Amino acid sequence: MSLQVRDTITIDAPAAKVWEVLVNPVYVSQWDELPEDYPQDRMKLGDKVVWDLPNGQQSITKLIKTEPNKELVIALMVTTWEHQPEEGDVSYRYILEEGDNQTVLHITIGDFSLIKDGEMYYEESVKFAEESKKVIKELAENL
Repeated sequence: MSLQVRDTITIDAPAAKVWEVLVNPVYVSQWDELPEDYPQDRMKLGDKVVWDLPNGQQSITKLIKTEPNKELVIALMVTTWEHQPEEGDVSYRYILEEGDNQTVLHITIGDFSLIKDGEMYYEESVKFAEESKKVIKELAENL
């Protein structure tokens, strides 16, 4: 059984503004955590965010697909996972559908069925999607 979080929100802003909120660290740091020393350049294909965990392991996200104003895919990998899925099998996917001065943002996170304790990651990701989409909406609508 797949463990994927799926969420959607309609944003009263063009896709270009939503995209800016998704890739500019100034905005990303308001809806997601970034290390204090993270560069302030817009995120691009291949960029990584590495978190050092208390147990000496790491949590790593990597931008594996960027189609400006349309789709952003960020792979997730944690070095403590016993079985390492293929890059991108566990990811954050943001799809933007632009309409009349509105953008529908589709968020898909997972698939956590591929890892041990996936239910825990799934539950945390449900909360993350619910909270982050509201901040993304507010930021994009006020850009």
